[in-house]
Amino acid sequence: MLHSPTEPALALDTLAHGDARPIHWVATATAMAAVIAGAGLLQPEPATGASVTATAAAAPAAAPAAAPDAHAVTYPLDCKGIPQAVTATAQGDLDGDGIPETVAAVRCDAGSGTPPHAIYVLTRDKTPGAPPRVVATLLETARRQTATDLTISDRTVTARLLGYSSPSVPRYSPDVEQLAKWRWTGGKFRQELTDPRPGNV
Repeated sequence: MLHSPTEPALALDTLAHGDARPIHWVATATAMAAVIAGAGLLQPEPATGASVTATAAAAPAAAPAAAPDAHAVTYPLDCKGIPQAVTATAQGDLDGDGIPETVAAVRCDAGSGTPPHAIYVLTRDKTPGAPPRVVATLLETARRQTATDLTISDRTVTARLLGYSSPSVPRYSPDVEQLAKWRWTGGKFRQELTDPRPGNV
């Protein structure tokens, strides 16, 4: 299971959610540290004698754990009374423990305009019947970005972020595009951003 953040860079154990390490959306990306995960070894069953000619039938494989339901959560997003809207989700095992997490792109359901997104990481609560928990915030609405193409692959969260080069750019016409990646490394999520590309949205 992911463990709670012990610093602003997003972690996961006791906090309901962590704040993403502030990285300005026009900053050049920092390199992401590589992670090498240890692999468990499957040991064969011991033989019961030299005359054994067949092995017992393998037990049925356990059903895979279900990823948290992104629609069963109230997110730490202040929408001033407007409903919250989950616009995209992705599921995958981010910390290598064999249990999938869910990543959700959420914004206020304003009905018009382009409300900014927040991106949250959800994990299953250990208490039976309890709803999933928000354990990390990858993107905050204060960055005024719209998230699309949300995926999880190779324990990495990827999203295409659309933003604005200046306050004078209309909110309905973002002019900066970035590819953002987050990977759980060393007890926190590390973010990598491409260079901004004004005018190429």
